[in-house]
Amino acid sequence: MAKYSEKSQKVVKSAMHRMHEGTLKSGKSGKTVKDPKQAIAIGLSEAREKGAKVPAKKTSAKKSTDKKSAAKKSTAKKSVTKKSTAKKATAKKAASKKTTAKKSASKKPAMKKMATKKSAAKKATSKKSK
Repeated sequence: MAKYSEKSQKVVKSAMHRMHEGTLKSGKSGKTVKDPKQAIAIGLSEAREKGAKVPAKKTSAKKSTDKKSAAKKSTAKKSVTKKSTAKKATAKKAASKKTTAKKSASKKPAMKKMATKKSAAKKATSKKSK
């Protein structure tokens, strides 16, 4: 049993002939067709419009593989962003620890000065009371 009917074969043949003449135009843009594969595709679509026996278009297999690869890419991107945010969080924590350490280090000399002032004041008051 033939895949394509004689009517569809004739339509494709005429599309190829028009391509060689330079009169075959593509759909939306209206540019002249120079690729034989495109001419065959146009001929098959014309045959479908006329009701000739033509197999269905083969598009589902390619789309499913494209979707799978796109899904893999998106999950890979998500994991990368999660890793980078984790790195950023640890970097922020480390930076905040450094700044708090610097603040406490700067407070220590000031506290020592205050303690020496307090002790000097206590000594002075104790001398006065004696």
